[in-house]
Amino acid sequence: MAVARRVLIVEDDAVVLRLLTTVLQEAGYDATAAASGELALVELEKQLFDAVVLDLNLPGVQGMDVLAVGPTLQTDTPFIVMTAFGSVDTAVEAMKRGAFDYVSKPFRTDELLLTLERALEETALRREVAELRRRVREEGPGVTMVGRSAEMERVRDLIARVAQSRASVLITGETGTGKELVARAIHALSGRAERAFVAVNCSAIPETLLESELFGHMKGSFTGAIANKRGLMEESSGGTLFLDEIGAVTANIQVKLLRVLQERTIMRVGGREPVPVDIRLIAATNLDLAEEVRAGRFREDLYYRLNVFPIHVPPLRARRDDIPILAAYFLRRAAAEHEAEPPTIPPATMRRLVEYEWPGNVRELENFIERSVIMHAGARTIPFDPAEGLHPRHEHDTLREAGDEHWSLERLEREYILAVLEEVAGHQGRAAEILGIDRRTLYRKLKQYRAQVGSGANGEAAAPEVETA
Repeated sequence: MAVARRVLIVEDDAVVLRLLTTVLQEAGYDATAAASGELALVELEKQLFDAVVLDLNLPGVQGMDVLAVGPTLQTDTPFIVMTAFGSVDTAVEAMKRGAFDYVSKPFRTDELLLTLERALEETALRREVAELRRRVREEGPGVTMVGRSAEMERVRDLIARVAQSRASVLITGETGTGKELVARAIHALSGRAERAFVAVNCSAIPETLLESELFGHMKGSFTGAIANKRGLMEESSGGTLFLDEIGAVTANIQVKLLRVLQERTIMRVGGREPVPVDIRLIAATNLDLAEEVRAGRFREDLYYRLNVFPIHVPPLRARRDDIPILAAYFLRRAAAEHEAEPPTIPPATMRRLVEYEWPGNVRELENFIERSVIMHAGARTIPFDPAEGLHPRHEHDTLREAGDEHWSLERLEREYILAVLEEVAGHQGRAAEILGIDRRTLYRKLKQYRAQVGSGANGEAAAPEVETA
């Protein structure tokens, strides 16, 4: 059961206060009443609220005084102010001081509820964007885009080349290859990294709703449009808008997207005035858009506008060298997430992982490893089990079972550490940061790897000499 969102109502009129408290409680909110500015400050110090509805005309401590102190006590909590009819200047001043919006008395309760819901939705969106930025800063594109194959190096090179430009990017590839990770990496390396990254799956939203979600709408433009609404293009202005499954959008929306790319303006549903937007548009598809153009299902002019800088993400079967490294990464992450002792991967299982076609690509490998960690919790190894969905590429294999070295977690860890070092050109400080370990631990491991090679262990190449800066 969802926890009711807490709203503080600050109003000195007892009748209005009682009415608003009842209305909000019936709407599913956990409403707290404060009959003065002094009581409001006490409540704001005592507990956290999801939103505050504040009358500006209060005796003693005025609403503006509460507004001046409240945000320091309630981080990122929207304040909706109430003001008497004709006092618009006061309301505007309140918004300059940080209020989310205002309603003029007398007002309809459904108007207040709508404003409150919009404030909570936009605040939730801001928090989500902030969390995504934090994850990008902490993880970095080099962590999530694991692999050191020639194919992945090519993708990284393209990302680095296009990130600082404003060019539209079209990312192609099969489902599960990590197209959204590529889009996030471009955003993280761009000058827009501190602004919003908004991802939209175009195939998951009906056409009528998608148009309103992308471009926004005006009050009264359709049934249920009881207030103006900003679309995701306005919300992501200054940042990056990622449109996944772009091949699924209808002809009507294709026309509107073309206008955005040509004119850098949008028209809200039901609106008459163009609204300027500053977005970096990245699109992705698992379809052959050129074929869709030839078949008349996708506009040719929009295709060329989107395909300014194409990036193709290869399927996992085209970069099999990355499978052991990816398996190590997912094994470590799944074991940590589920607080399980990570099992080892026997050579027979590892070979079958490498030989498997992976129709679901990286996502399928990740799911297999996580499922294996859960199913074989406490086991020392991950067995090859056809019932778990993996089948060798060859019907009859001649795998050498005897005398093979097991792919232990230690070896998988080594492969992953060396891959990260290679990715950051041997910079130990950056590598330690990505790996989530301190530099002394990394140095000790590298020294251990070189010692193993020096003694002939495994018969493998030495760990690379790397800089210590």
